[in-house]
Amino acid sequence: MKKLVIICFAFGLLACGVSFAQDSMKQDSMSADASSKAVKVMGKIGDDGKTFVGDKDKKTWTITNPDAVKGHEGHHVILTAHVYPDKSEVHVMSLKMAADNMKNDSMQK
Repeated sequence: MKKLVIICFAFGLLACGVSFAQDSMKQDSMSADASSKAVKVMGKIGDDGKTFVGDKDKKTWTITNPDAVKGHEGHHVILTAHVYPDKSEVHVMSLKMAADNMKNDSMQK
């Protein structure tokens, strides 16, 4: 009987340890997902179409998918993008011309 109680206790400890490890792995993957959510950033597409300079901090970012911004080189835009600050990269999901650029274009015509 004493052996059975010890085995049950050891099994219970093992089960708690496994469930704790699974829970902490789940939280780590959720925090990684949260950092890769698409955000809106305003700035200017570089003349080469491969870089983006943010208005907020004047930081230069490399565009990982330059085809998404083709035709907007040199324009002031609002990007909806996944931002990867550790690599200084943005992956553009969508692009919208910034309102002040449209006003300037219509005044010049």
